[in-house]
Amino acid sequence: MVSSEKASNPERMDKAELVIKMPEDGSKEHDSSGDEREANQNNKEEEPTKEVVIIDPDAVDVDLSHCRIGKIERMEELTNVQTLCLRQNLIKKVEGLSTLLHLVDLDLYDNQLTEIENVSALEDLQQLDFSFNRIKKIENLDNLKKLVKLFLVNNKITKIENLKTLTNLQMLELGSNRIRTIENLDGLTNLTGLYLGKNKITKIEGLDKLVNLTTLSLQSNRIRKIEGLESLVNLDELYLSDNGIDKLEGLTNNVQLTVLDLACNRIQKIENVSHLKNLVDFWFNNNQVFNWDDLQELVSLSELRTVYLEQNLIWYDQNKKTRQDPSYRRKVKLLLPQLTQIDATYCR
Repeated sequence: MVSSEKASNPERMDKAELVIKMPEDGSKEHDSSGDEREANQNNKEEEPTKEVVIIDPDAVDVDLSHCRIGKIERMEELTNVQTLCLRQNLIKKVEGLSTLLHLVDLDLYDNQLTEIENVSALEDLQQLDFSFNRIKKIENLDNLKKLVKLFLVNNKITKIENLKTLTNLQMLELGSNRIRTIENLDGLTNLTGLYLGKNKITKIEGLDKLVNLTTLSLQSNRIRKIEGLESLVNLDELYLSDNGIDKLEGLTNNVQLTVLDLACNRIQKIENVSHLKNLVDFWFNNNQVFNWDDLQELVSLSELRTVYLEQNLIWYDQNKKTRQDPSYRRKVKLLLPQLTQIDATYCR
């Protein structure tokens, strides 16, 4: 159980002060003398006030989000805590957590961290979120062998490294960093979700050992060719939008795909997907398809329900190149009667 006693003057509020104790009964009378009360009032006027965060020492789930906490401290008495959320604070250093031996979920999203450190004692940790910080290197995670989910979104990481001991990892989220190469993932054979969107990756590689991968996200990178996916036979969702791909290829073995996102690329022809019999969603808007006959490649896909084809050349009115062809939706539906949604609009 966590409660917060807000300072009376929020404009003068400094960082928060943590107090580990049982929340007091609001009806309890205080016996401070008038002089003491007057002295306390004078102190408040002289110093910036602080928010007092009261934590039950027996709490299992502790949420200290957005409390202006500048330092992790006074955690020793939280002997039962399993989930600790410190989102959106002012924390610059990971510290003071070594006694939380039963911690399963640690969330330090949106702070001011520059390093991954002082987490080696948290061997029961299963989920760790250090997203939206200032971290430059993946390190000091070797002991977290029970980790299942790792989130390091929107940091300053330049290299995938130091993950080989995390063999139970199932989800790795490294989107919005500065990574250029997919590497050092061979030991993560239990990985089912890999998210590397918004990086600087130029080539799909280094995925051969990830045979259990079901979701791969590589949107908003610098990829020009679909390749390196031959071993991913269990892949269910593939996201490659906002790259520089110019040909639809390289999906021969990915017959389990249900979602294929290739929007915002440079592809002129729909081809090499007629074997994807499980495909449900095909996102192909903002490419350069100019021939209506290309949609024949999708006719045999009986499970297909949604296609996005807007902003291709076939979408435009041939007489007024800047607007949609008024017969566009009717043509798509006639060619692909199995559809229930065309672009963002459901079919009648």
